Amino acid sequence: MNGSVGSAWDVVGQAFGQASDSHREARPPALARRIAALDWDVLRRSLDEDGFVATPPLLTPAECEGLVALYGRDARFRSTVVMARHAFGSGEYRYLAYPLPRPVQSLRRQLYVQLAPLANRWAQALGGEPDFPADLEDYLARCHGAGQTRPTPLLLRYRAGDYNRLHQDLYGELAFPLQAAFCLSRRGRDFEGGENLLVEQRPRMQSRGDAIALDQGEMLIFANRDRPVRGTRGVYRATLRHGVSRLRAGERYALGIIFHDAA
Repeated sequence: MNGSVGSAWDVVGQAFGQASDSHREARPPALARRIAALDWDVLRRSLDEDGFVATPPLLTPAECEGLVALYGRDARFRSTVVMARHAFGSGEYRYLAYPLPRPVQSLRRQLYVQLAPLANRWAQALGGEPDFPADLEDYLARCHGAGQTRPTPLLLRYRAGDYNRLHQDLYGELAFPLQAAFCLSRRGRDFEGGENLLVEQRPRMQSRGDAIALDQGEMLIFANRDRPVRGTRGVYRATLRHGVSRLRAGERYALGIIFHDAA
């Protein structure tokens, strides 16, 4: 193992509040406190209105650098996808293996708790069952019971000229309707371009597109399949796809948090 990679991961572990067991029992880890401190009423309203919302930096530079350093540790990943081989775009991403790194697991668990009530409300509005459990572990147990056992959080790497075509991250019968993405590199210093793209299709309308330019540590939460939209004749279904625009220069790393596991 490269010593610098291991050292960087030690740094990010410390930055995420990985202290002694007794300290963790006395006080939640730093990342959990940051997530809980977000104004979730405002974030959920934005998700209702637009289907996405971006936040100020949630991850520190040291945390981002530690996650980037993790990309070179083959043993932490279950698979690697070269996008050009599958006509997905250009670039590369790697799915993390279980057990997930503690910071990634913390993000996945804490964000799920905040988003599950919204997911249930959306499901009910679209005529489905509002049956997403309150805890991530219970939801993953349901995924695993349906044969979806492979973890889906991933790290992505884009270099100059790379891009990601519009798509949906659906890996089986069960799918949580929201996911999150984090930019791990510095816009304007490490890379140029590479905006997150979101395209929404509403019935009998032309598609609407948004380009979100995230900077290091910032989070984007977005609907990854369908969401309810209220119109003059009631609620209808809007379908969303997401991607990444072409990187004009440099190198950009990102972290994707998907809550359902894959078949």
